[in-house]
Amino acid sequence: MAPGGGICKDVIESRITFAEYDMATSSAELRGSPLRKAATSLGGNLGATSTNDVHELLECPVCLNLMYPPIYQCPNGHTVCSICKARVHNSCPTCRNELGNIRCLALEKVAESLELPCRYQILGCHDIFPYYSKLKHEKNCRYRPYHCPYAGAECSVTGDIPFLVVHLKNDHKVDMHDGCTFNHRYVKSNPHEVENATWMLTVFNCFGRQFCLHFEAFHIGMAPVYMAFLRFMGDEDEARQFSYSLEVGCYGRKVTWQGVPRSIRDSHRKVRDSQDGLIIQRNLALFFSGGDRQELKLKVAGRIWKEQ
Repeated sequence: MAPGGGICKDVIESRITFAEYDMATSSAELRGSPLRKAATSLGGNLGATSTNDVHELLECPVCLNLMYPPIYQCPNGHTVCSICKARVHNSCPTCRNELGNIRCLALEKVAESLELPCRYQILGCHDIFPYYSKLKHEKNCRYRPYHCPYAGAECSVTGDIPFLVVHLKNDHKVDMHDGCTFNHRYVKSNPHEVENATWMLTVFNCFGRQFCLHFEAFHIGMAPVYMAFLRFMGDEDEARQFSYSLEVGCYGRKVTWQGVPRSIRDSHRKVRDSQDGLIIQRNLALFFSGGDRQELKLKVAGRIWKEQ
């Protein structure tokens, strides 16, 4: 035996004994703690835990969404997200103790080590993201559901494009047309009574894609106007592949507009308020309507084409 070998062996055995003691102590302390799963996932004798268990641990018990810093905990270790902390009036939703402002720094740290799939994986997104990058990605994920583009009421339905096309046809009874050119007439018996109005949405099937034609009456400042614009049922990068023109006219005069359709990712109100479309003052719209100018009978012609 080499000199000092016995001493070295004793030191090693001593360290093993203390390590086992520390692990036993940690196990006892974690047994009743909500951080137990997180601790076990980092290794040790408590057993292997899957990422799904940690994912479950990071779910807020109130809204069931994943929690992001700041994550709060009560004195008993129960956690809640910062948004729901205000909703529950600073009372722990699990044990009803006062929450206070105790941060669960350990859980926030555990989250940094995770990589999770996008929540829209089932819709086609197969990318994996670090926990704190996941939320930012999901806000702009190309596979996230679209909101219903119907403008007559705030419809809460979401889904992919084929689903929304069926929804618009069956539930909103919108006009569906095939072709890339159109000539629509918008009628109102007493246009002076119109403060804010929205006409029925029209959907065009063109180049194998769908486009929504909107026509609305509102005010820009004190001036009553009508506005027509087109939205594309798809993402913004796809919308840029197309252009469209709108035209109104009568008596040898006409007003035209040419632009790029906006994606339905932008709400109809956002597009309208940005004035990104054909805008006609009410007096001019009545002039183009002909007759005694007491009734709106405005024809809007348009064309959609694909950029090369």
